[in-house]
Amino acid sequence: MAPKPASGAGRSLGARSSALSYHQQTAAPPANTQQQHGVGTGPASAAGGSQAAGGVPSLLLAKGYDVLGIIGEGTFGRVYLARHSSQPGRFLALKHMKPPQKEYEGVCATALREVMLLKALCHPNIVSLDGLHISPAELSLCLAFPYAETDLYDVIKHHRERQTAMLPHVFKSAMYQLLAGLAYLHSNWVLHRDLKPSNILLEQGRLKIADFGLARSVRQPLEPLWNNGVVVTIWYRAPELLLDAKHYTGAVDVWAVGCIMAELLLLRPLFQGEERKGSQDVFQDDQLNRIFAALGHPGSQSPWAHLESLRHWREDTGGCRTRKPEHGSINLKQMLWENSPLLRAFPKPDSVLDLLLSMLSLDPSGRITAAAALQHEWFRQDPLPSGDSVFAGQHGRQAPAYPQRAVRPCQ
Repeated sequence: MAPKPASGAGRSLGARSSALSYHQQTAAPPANTQQQHGVGTGPASAAGGSQAAGGVPSLLLAKGYDVLGIIGEGTFGRVYLARHSSQPGRFLALKHMKPPQKEYEGVCATALREVMLLKALCHPNIVSLDGLHISPAELSLCLAFPYAETDLYDVIKHHRERQTAMLPHVFKSAMYQLLAGLAYLHSNWVLHRDLKPSNILLEQGRLKIADFGLARSVRQPLEPLWNNGVVVTIWYRAPELLLDAKHYTGAVDVWAVGCIMAELLLLRPLFQGEERKGSQDVFQDDQLNRIFAALGHPGSQSPWAHLESLRHWREDTGGCRTRKPEHGSINLKQMLWENSPLLRAFPKPDSVLDLLLSMLSLDPSGRITAAAALQHEWFRQDPLPSGDSVFAGQHGRQAPAYPQRAVRPCQ
């Protein structure tokens, strides 16, 4: 599998590191932290340089954090594993944003939007914001989250490397909790716009949607979002976005969930298109062709409402209006059946496929909603999903122990 693609939005938050959050446990620290314990614990001034002894930002030390190591890094800055002096048994993930390069840039607007949304949201399947710290002298920003042991990207990688399928009750509970979190967002007029496995965390077994850097609060279902640029990482980008929809709804998030569901079944991305290098345009011909190969060409199907209003379709960008021989050549149901032992493990696999395909409707107006998906018959069939932990199943069944995040020393 190719490396995780960064979001096409060109935002400052890293594709995976920004998804990390923290975990309320009092057990032993995550792997590889014992040797780093106490790194950079000396006194530091918040007004001093951005890095103190051991490479730890002064802001974190001034706020009383004991930094144990680095668990993520990106263009936005770093994510540190830490504990606070007031709660030494509780592990946190501190997302520290780099100070602006130029004074007039101010504090990162993406981070501020994320903070405002997280402070307003409260749901068991949405990551919670534990704290916010700002250094006025440097305009550096730090977001504190509960530490999460792993994410769905690493769960998929774990099973792919061992050539084993997820346990059915783990898969179903993960999908149920993901849809529950998404239904909550949509009921409060919030679009996430960057759902992918690395942004779906597991914190003490409970699934948490994270990384709200591209999320937006909308006041009505078709509020124009034309000026927001490219959203959603290419492999999870809905066809209406690829065709440059100026108005779109929570259906773009449901499409991404459908792609994630298929990836959990196959242990590889369903639509793994190649992104055009250097392109800042939403249109990606290879990605669109892979979608049409599996789901058919929209020009040969029942009418897609508002299709003619989409710029790239109207202008026939890349010849997208022309049906190619490969379009509709993949029998998606058959491909999933042949390549997914997990799908074959369910007593009624047709129900799994029905839910999946209802999330992958080309026409967004025909796509199932997150709230309706929670009522799908599959969730009422054995094994029943758990709303508390993806690992909890009937008769006390448990999932295998997934590896925790790697922690490296601060430098």
